[in-house]
Amino acid sequence: MAYTRSYLREKAMIIIYQISIDEENKIDYDLDAKIRENLEVDNEFVKEIVYGVETYKDELDKIANKHMVDWDINRIDKTGKAILEIALFELKYTDTPEVVVINEAIELAKKYSDDSVRKIINAVLDKVIKEM
Repeated sequence: MAYTRSYLREKAMIIIYQISIDEENKIDYDLDAKIRENLEVDNEFVKEIVYGVETYKDELDKIANKHMVDWDINRIDKTGKAILEIALFELKYTDTPEVVVINEAIELAKKYSDDSVRKIINAVLDKVIKEM
């Protein structure tokens, strides 16, 4: 069965969210096992996103914080943070078109975060794209 990129991004967001909960609670986890728990089949796209966000998390969070006014990425909900980190990773390290990155992030935010977080995600991504 072929999965859409939207579906796979959602799976990546869920995995990154789960990792943040484990880290907050100081629970050890295996990244590959976490990916396998959430996917029916092996998928390189999800691995690229999850490993990319985990590898560049500090850098991605600095980029987000640079573009937030009176906010910090750790103040938004964990799903919103995961969505923003995925979008920033895709903008910086993949060739996914900017419009696709923003649209996918906003759609995930509509589904998993409140309106204020969606607006923050949109504003940060807009500023990052203008800076690129």
